[in-house]
Amino acid sequence: MVMEKAREVLVIGGNRYFGKRLIARLLAAGDRVTVLNRGSSAPPAGVAHLIADRDDEDALRTALGPRTFDVVVDQVCYTPRQAAIARRVFTGRTGRYVMTSTVEVYEYEDSPALVSEAAVDPLAVPVDLELPWDEPEFLDTHYGEGKRQAEAVFAAAGGEFPFTAVRVAHVLGGADDFTGRLTHYADRIRADEPITVPATNHPATYIHVDEIADFLLWAAGQDFTGPVNAASHGLLTTEDLCEAIAAHLPSGSTAFRTVEVGETSPFAFARGYGMANSRAEQLGFAFGDVRRWLPQAVAETLGNDTGKAN
Repeated sequence: MVMEKAREVLVIGGNRYFGKRLIARLLAAGDRVTVLNRGSSAPPAGVAHLIADRDDEDALRTALGPRTFDVVVDQVCYTPRQAAIARRVFTGRTGRYVMTSTVEVYEYEDSPALVSEAAVDPLAVPVDLELPWDEPEFLDTHYGEGKRQAEAVFAAAGGEFPFTAVRVAHVLGGADDFTGRLTHYADRIRADEPITVPATNHPATYIHVDEIADFLLWAAGQDFTGPVNAASHGLLTTEDLCEAIAAHLPSGSTAFRTVEVGETSPFAFARGYGMANSRAEQLGFAFGDVRRWLPQAVAETLGNDTGKAN
C-alpha cells in the first residue's frame, strides 16, 4: 500500500482553546506541524516551534528561513496590516492559506434569514491600513472590521494566493473556555440578578469548540477558496442559553432586563446575523445540531463546581 505523504502544516498562534484542539487533530492525522508564535507558550510534544512577532516582517522572514508549507492556518490575524505582511511573506511559500475569521464580519447585517457568505464579499471591502490598528482599544472595538479588512487583503491577491476565510460562529464548550461568557450568565442566575438584553434580542448561530477544530482540520485539506461560514445547525436565543445553564445549576432564577445597546450581556444581539452553513455542507462538511450539544457544552464549561466555572 502506498502511504500518502505527510503534509507540512504551519499554525500561526493556536496555543489555546480550539487552536490547541486543531493541532492535536493535525498530529493525529500524521501531519508534520510547526507552530509560530511570540514564544509566550511552548507547543505540545511533536510540534516544531518558531518564535517571531508576526507584526515584524523581517523577524517573520528570518524565523521561517527557507521553509515552505502545504497549508498555513492563521489563528491570530486581526488586522489588514497583519494580513498584508502575511500575504507578502507567504505568497509562493504555501499551497493553501486558511484564515480563522469570525461571524462578526456580518455585524452590520440585520436579516430575519440566515446570512450567506455573499453578504460580505472581501473583494468589495475597502481597506484602510492607516487606521490605528496597533492600538488595543481601537482593535477591541473594531474586531469585525479588522477581520473584514484582513480578508480583503488576502482575497485581493487572487489565484497566486489560494486562500479561504473560515467565518466562525460563536464558540461554546470546553473546560478551557477563557471568554467567561457562560460564566457571566451562571453567576447572574445563581445570584438572582437580571440579565441585560436589548429591546429586540435576536437569536444567533453557534459552534462547539470540538466541531470548529474538526472544521478547520477539514478545511485545511480542501481546495475551495473564498469565505465559508462554520456554524452548527440551529439558532439559540439568550433565553435558550440561560435555560440550559439554569438546568445545570442547583439554584437561582433567570430574569431579563431591557437596556440600551452597548450595555447588554454577551450573546445578546440587537441585530440578526446568524450564519447560513449551506456552502460548507455542499462542499462536504456535516455539522451537528446546536441543541443536541448545548447541554454538554454547558457542563464542560461550568464543570461540577456549581460555585465557579472550572
